This record gives sequence, structure tokens and C-alpha cells, in this order.
Amino acid sequence: MTLFHFGNCFALAYFPYFITYKCSGLSEYNAFWKCVQAGVTYLFVQLCKMLFLATFFPTWEGGIYDFIGEFMKASVDVADLVGLNLVMSRNAGKGEYKIMVAALGWATAELIMSRCIPLWVGARGIEFDWKYIQMSIDSNISLVHYIVASAQVWMITRYDLYHTFRPAVLLLMFFSVYKAFVMETFVHLCSLGSWTALLARAVVTGLLALSTLALYVAVVNVHS
Repeated sequence: MTLFHFGNCFALAYFPYFITYKCSGLSEYNAFWKCVQAGVTYLFVQLCKMLFLATFFPTWEGGIYDFIGEFMKASVDVADLVGLNLVMSRNAGKGEYKIMVAALGWATAELIMSRCIPLWVGARGIEFDWKYIQMSIDSNISLVHYIVASAQVWMITRYDLYHTFRPAVLLLMFFSVYKAFVMETFVHLCSLGSWTALLARAVVTGLLALSTLALYVAVVNVHS
């Protein structure tokens, strides 16, 4: 039973990444090592973020939720956008190729570093726990999030981007950076359960993805 549970969690977490890699056409471009390079960049950026947070934002030990402190910590996630831009700037090719390489490499590295060990240790336990199913579903939401963020970075860094699109792209990037902070605050204030919080995050990420997709299509059509 425990091995079957672990297999389900593993498949739910990792197979969407594999399917995305195969169906997006990246395998035809031999982009595997490009994705690995994106993952290495992810590790470097996360190390810099941890050092910055540990230096300037020590762990809050008070009993009251520190909104300002959490907002400032969330601002550090801008480094992820910088890292995604660095990955895309080092890859030649079409826009969608750059976006998928950066997003898939980034999200896969996060999946391995933050969820691989908990799934291996926890999902193989004697008792069944829904939190590992939730963790696997959340990894799919993260994949969508990084595809959205990569598309936003690609659009804003276009030198020929029409000035009418720039405010909308910047607004979506702002939502992407502070989405986790807003969701955490919302869950804290409303005392939402784990499944409700996961559903809320999926809905917000989906709406952000649809908005970014519509803007991406508009930008591509205008510049084609």
C-alpha cells in the first residue's frame, strides 16, 4: 500500500513535467541540457535569495503575522524573474522555445529540491496522508506558474514591444511575484483548510495564466 501510494504521488508530481517536455517539442530540439542549465541557474538564484533573506530578514518569532515583513520577503522573488531572463537570454531560438526551456528547467529544479525528499520519505510511510497528494498537485500548479512568469519576462524584454502592452505586462508580472504572498495572507486571514487553499491557488494561477496567454497571443500577432 505504501509503495502504491508513493507511486501515485510520484506519477502525479513528475509525469506532467515529462509530458510537457515531450509534447512541447523540446525533445526534438535536444533541449535537455538547456533545461539542466536552467536548473543550475535556479539553484544559484535560490542560494542568493536565502543568503539575502537570512541577512536582512531574520525569522519572525512573534505571535502576530508580520504583513510588512512578509511583503518585503516576497519582493525577493523578483530574483526569479531575473534568473529566468538570464536563462532565456543565453538560449537562441523562437520565443516559445526560450519560454519552455526556462520554465521547465526552473520548475523541475524546484520540484526536485523541494518535493523529492518529502515524497520519498513521507509518501512511503505506514499511514496514508493526503498532504503528499496535495504536494504533488501543487507541483503542477508551480509548473504553470513558471511558464506564465517566463512568458511575461519574454514579453517585457522585447525591444520592439508596443508601449500600449507594457503596463499590462508589468501588472501581470507584479501579480506573479506577489501571488504567493497574497495567497498566504488570504489563507491566514480566512483560516482556509489545506484543500481550499490549494483550490484557491489553482484558480488564481489559472486566471493569471489565461490573462498572460491572451496578452502573449496579442503581442505575437501584432509583431508578426
